[in-house]
Amino acid sequence: MVTQTAKGTGYLTEFKILTALNTLAVLFQAVTAGQLLSGASAGPHDIGAGAVHVLGLAQLVVAVLVWRPGRGAGWPALVGLAILLLGFVQSAMGGAGVLTVHVPLGMAVFGLSVWLLVWAWRR
Repeated sequence: MVTQTAKGTGYLTEFKILTALNTLAVLFQAVTAGQLLSGASAGPHDIGAGAVHVLGLAQLVVAVLVWRPGRGAGWPALVGLAILLLGFVQSAMGGAGVLTVHVPLGMAVFGLSVWLLVWAWRR
């Protein structure tokens, strides 16, 4: 549960924004992956992967700030860490051409991102 202290720090607002941006970046990845199936260039999908990693790291940092100095819930930081780590594994699997792992991990990252987004914005 988010305490009054976490709400007043401003970190929660930053967390909401970053979760929205990260979820949009992950959604962009899903769209560009679908375009790859129809023969489109891999460029946008590769660039989007970088955005997912950068936004995932920023989301994790702010989730820790919501938790520790903000006295908010700690589990969003763990979910943020899972999103970040799964994103790196997913990129490695995609780069290696192991789509049987890459695609399910992408779905897991998307699901976790949406879960975190819904939690952050329903406060």
